[in-house]
Amino acid sequence: MKPLDVTQVYRACPEEVFDFEVSSELASLDLLSGHQRAREALDFGTTMRSDGFNLYVLGHPGHGKHQMVGRFLAERSSDEPTPPDVAYCYNFDDPSRPLNLLLPTGMGRVLRADIEQLVEELSTAIPAVFEGDEYQNRLHELKQAMGERQRDAIESVRREAREHDILLLSTPNGFTFAPATSDEKMMSPEAFEALSQDERERIEGTVHVLQKKLTHAIRQMPRLAKSLREQISGLNEEMLQSAIGAPLAELEERYADHEGVLNHIQALRDAIVLRVDSFIDDEPDISPEAVFSRFHLNLIVDNTGCEGAPVVYLDLPSHQHLVGRIEHHVHNGTLLTDFSLIRAGGLHRANGGYLVVDVRALLMQPGAWETLKRVLRAGEIRTESLEQAYGLISTTTLEPEPVPLDLKVVLLGERLFYYLLCEHDPDFLELFKVQADLEDELVRNDGNQPLFARMVATLARESALRPLDRSGVAAVIERASRLADDQSKLTARHRDLSDLLQEADHWADREAAKVISRSHVEKAVTQQLWRASRLRERSHEMITRGTMAIQTEGFRIAQVNGLSVLSLGSYAFGQPSRITATARPGPGQVVDIEREARLGGRIHSKAVMILSRCLASRYAPDTPLSLSASLAFEQSYGGIEGDSASVAEACALISAITRVGIDQSLAVTGSIDQHGNVQAVGGVNEKIEGFFDVCRERGDVTRNGVLLPATNVPHLMLKAEVREAVAAGNFQIYAIHHLDEALALLTGMTPGELDDEGHYPEGSINALVVERLAAFQKAVKKSRGDDKEGNGKNGKGGDDAGQPDEDHDNG
Repeated sequence: MKPLDVTQVYRACPEEVFDFEVSSELASLDLLSGHQRAREALDFGTTMRSDGFNLYVLGHPGHGKHQMVGRFLAERSSDEPTPPDVAYCYNFDDPSRPLNLLLPTGMGRVLRADIEQLVEELSTAIPAVFEGDEYQNRLHELKQAMGERQRDAIESVRREAREHDILLLSTPNGFTFAPATSDEKMMSPEAFEALSQDERERIEGTVHVLQKKLTHAIRQMPRLAKSLREQISGLNEEMLQSAIGAPLAELEERYADHEGVLNHIQALRDAIVLRVDSFIDDEPDISPEAVFSRFHLNLIVDNTGCEGAPVVYLDLPSHQHLVGRIEHHVHNGTLLTDFSLIRAGGLHRANGGYLVVDVRALLMQPGAWETLKRVLRAGEIRTESLEQAYGLISTTTLEPEPVPLDLKVVLLGERLFYYLLCEHDPDFLELFKVQADLEDELVRNDGNQPLFARMVATLARESALRPLDRSGVAAVIERASRLADDQSKLTARHRDLSDLLQEADHWADREAAKVISRSHVEKAVTQQLWRASRLRERSHEMITRGTMAIQTEGFRIAQVNGLSVLSLGSYAFGQPSRITATARPGPGQVVDIEREARLGGRIHSKAVMILSRCLASRYAPDTPLSLSASLAFEQSYGGIEGDSASVAEACALISAITRVGIDQSLAVTGSIDQHGNVQAVGGVNEKIEGFFDVCRERGDVTRNGVLLPATNVPHLMLKAEVREAVAAGNFQIYAIHHLDEALALLTGMTPGELDDEGHYPEGSINALVVERLAAFQKAVKKSRGDDKEGNGKNGKGGDDAGQPDEDHDNG
């Protein structure tokens, strides 16, 4: 069997396909190029205005989703109308429920300035009116007139009393009547007693009548005082209107087309009139500053300068950052708040446009996911604390009027979160009906490579890097294929490519080069791997020193070199594993030691079961499989998962059965099905390079090689050292389709094919397996016969004692 040649293990990118000298000559490319499905989904989701058609962008973390989606939304939103400004104002009817104002774009800032100017003007004009001579004179006249009316009422009683020779006297306790002498002096008690009975009775009767009239006059005093207050109030309102009328009328004329503003201006007018005492009294209940503080506008969203609809990325999507918050300040040890302390959230700022949120960050914030769903269902933004939303506090606070919601929410996240939300949250698909699924890889062909070159040029341009020459672009494309683990694919993870370009630019700068070339890209790749390879080197050192027993030469029975991949963060490397097997007569059982020790994963356990069925169907199709076998990964102290070692395990087991040695200079990877066909596995590049490195560190690699599934050949993008060895014929890579091909390469024997009678050719490895299994079966029958005879001699057992258990042939 011929090994692969160097052209099959690596697909180079010829520089001749490019028609440029440096990448700066290329026009920028939309980073969504190649993601046609995702682009159409984004286009549909952003134009679909029905409820629930929000978007979820699925993709690998390295896609640069934020950058790609942000650019698309920026272009889309530039042609859309700019949403209104949002402000809160004081609710004079219910201060705990501030009112919102939705104002045309830019008007919020103008209105806020106009109200500030109004307050400044009124704070000067109103005190001036009440301190002016006109107001003081009119107030004095009102009070004087009222005083005269009060005096006239008393004097009329006093005059009537004099006509009847009675005096009305003022005392500290009020008024009193007393008879008068001829010279209008108060009559002494003795003189009054000296009067006749009739005269005394006349005076007493007259005093009684006068007391009633005096009482009536005194009872008129509160009414007169009330009348005075009403007159003063009317005067105050008249004077206030003269001070505030012109400024407020000017504002009403300016904002005549906006009902909400007119209502607020009218509320200001009524509040000034209602609190006129604050501008007159020396110690008012509410100071003028407090009155004027209620006039101001709390502009929470100012879209002045926003071209088109807003696109807001919320990097910390907590409950408060979504719906806003209500701040407090401490006054005399008490927490106080008002409408001016309402702050906008991301939903306010993105209203009328697009809110972009990373789903992982959203799900990590307490209550944030439920808050977002509640807002989208309600169609309005209600600003309240998380404790208030869930009824966890009873402290008096504000309940601002909700703001109507009209936006698209775009979630960015991995596919895992999307499918978990679909599975566990029944509301998810009702609110996020559009999925934009980004491609993990792009097709690599003659038409796409120039487009990919433009994408590389775009990434370099956006990061302000040096341009790349044709060799540098070719090297990036080759690296993109390696990252995709496919010769016919290119990775679509822009973040990885951008990092590579920035590192290549660094090495170009160290060499004072004007452009980035292949050497700089390869240097960047080498350095990336070097920085992450400490554990790989320690692991391979243990093999080189013999601490881990891996043999790379000679033949060994029941032992084969399998290939595994260890992933540490973003770095993965290959490492050979010594797989051993044992085989003896038994009840048809293949023991997976890794599973028994609870170190084997479910996929690996399944692979061992498939392997046992494969052996049974190939070598004992009509008889019970009389075999007791075991498989183990030697010196493996961590978990084993995957089915990529099942070909190696099958070869080790067959070697244990036949006692035929396996060539240790070769390593094997591949999955097997129940018919012995070899299936593709992952990580083939790392596996081959790992085995190559181990062999090279031990010396000559001339006889070493790797067996891999033929279906994995298109995935090969091996590093330069391996390619050089392959080209020189010093390292062989064999592509196998069937288990028989692996046996032929590893044992050096002919596998043999079944003839028409169901027999393998004599002298073949498969015939030897059948022969050995037949010997195992005889040994099992003999053992069971001896057991039956012994049981009979002892008088134990019956007719069924020692009968074969057909169910043992279960693998």
